[in-house]
Amino acid sequence: STMLTSITEGLLCCLLGKTPNAVGPLDSVESGDGYSFLEVKPGRILRIRHNVPKRPEFPEEPEKPAERGAVHCKRRITLYRNGQLLIENLGDAVRSELLPCHGGDPNGTVELEMSDHSGIPGCGGSGKDGAATPGKRRKRKPKKVVTVDCKKRITSCKGTHGDVVLFFIHGVGGSLDIWKEQLEFFSKLGYEVVAPDLAGHGCSSAPHIAAAYTFYALAEDMRAVFKRYAKKRNILIGHSYGVSFCTFLAHEYPELVHKVIMINGGGPTALEPSLCSIFNLPPCVLHCLSPCLAWSFLKAGFARQGAKEKQLLKEGNAFNVSSFVLRAMMSGQYWPEGDEVYHAELAVPVLLVHGMHDKFVPVEEDQRMAEILLIAFLKVIDEGSHMVMLECPDTVNTLLHEFVLWEPDTPAGDGDG
Repeated sequence: STMLTSITEGLLCCLLGKTPNAVGPLDSVESGDGYSFLEVKPGRILRIRHNVPKRPEFPEEPEKPAERGAVHCKRRITLYRNGQLLIENLGDAVRSELLPCHGGDPNGTVELEMSDHSGIPGCGGSGKDGAATPGKRRKRKPKKVVTVDCKKRITSCKGTHGDVVLFFIHGVGGSLDIWKEQLEFFSKLGYEVVAPDLAGHGCSSAPHIAAAYTFYALAEDMRAVFKRYAKKRNILIGHSYGVSFCTFLAHEYPELVHKVIMINGGGPTALEPSLCSIFNLPPCVLHCLSPCLAWSFLKAGFARQGAKEKQLLKEGNAFNVSSFVLRAMMSGQYWPEGDEVYHAELAVPVLLVHGMHDKFVPVEEDQRMAEILLIAFLKVIDEGSHMVMLECPDTVNTLLHEFVLWEPDTPAGDGDG
């Protein structure tokens, strides 16, 4: 019992912690049933589900006037030496009747204490302030000042629009199969969808070297996938650890990433692998414990643990990776750049989806993320847990589609015309 408890705690603490090779995507090899194989670097091949809809019956809709949905994103981010973060929003207010914003006054000033602990979202969890209170600028000399000033046109993205692509990125121990319901839903609506298996997961190649699974190595893989399939308006959807790669791509390609959806991704924390993790055990020991780990994941990842959930876990091909890959993934979660200032710089609209029963990521972390981001909407699904897109596919699909179709309710003339 003690061992099972320690396994569960180690899993809960560290499964989700939030990689430097230049990658040039080669031509992908198409296979049947919408699956492709993309060689992101020699010998490193990722399986990708790529569905391109046939649109002969859908004539391209004329674009709306340029001023519709135009937003001036401007904010000043000041980091003080004592860890205090001051965010001043100076641009246009972003309003939406369908998606109420939980991030406070869009035109106000929020003052935040940086979280005391560095590490993995879900590890500790109680150290985050979670409160945004108006405050005055400190007289002290700031450590860092960042200014974001850009004009964006945020539009409704319909399945009839040929320049829209939806990218789905899974987390540790998952595969593209966890997105089955979402891929089918959006494909039927006429959207082009792309979902890769991370290295070592699903049917992608699994190099037997730990350096292949660092955050930066995986992020470069996702960059290669993005560059291969991206069009004019790209929407990134991530789950758990996959959210970090969506954030990375949104930061790297601000002109191409149109919207981002973060499902149970945790707080805006710089990532460090935990030193006190069960995943630091030798792979051979982890292999012996794998049945217990899968059981722990079922207990922690789903609100209920019935036959339906066990079947979903199996169908989603989740937690079906080798002990070596699992250990390398967990120890490779090092991303010091991904701190609160990094997230505060993002000017892309973000939908945060949180399963209320998630034992990996406390809801306070997604609330913190909503406060830090410039344009953020938080939706909590009461009956869901960490694997909410498997547990509540209809609810998740509806929320995602609503956000994909959303555009700011900005009056004509707010933008640059």
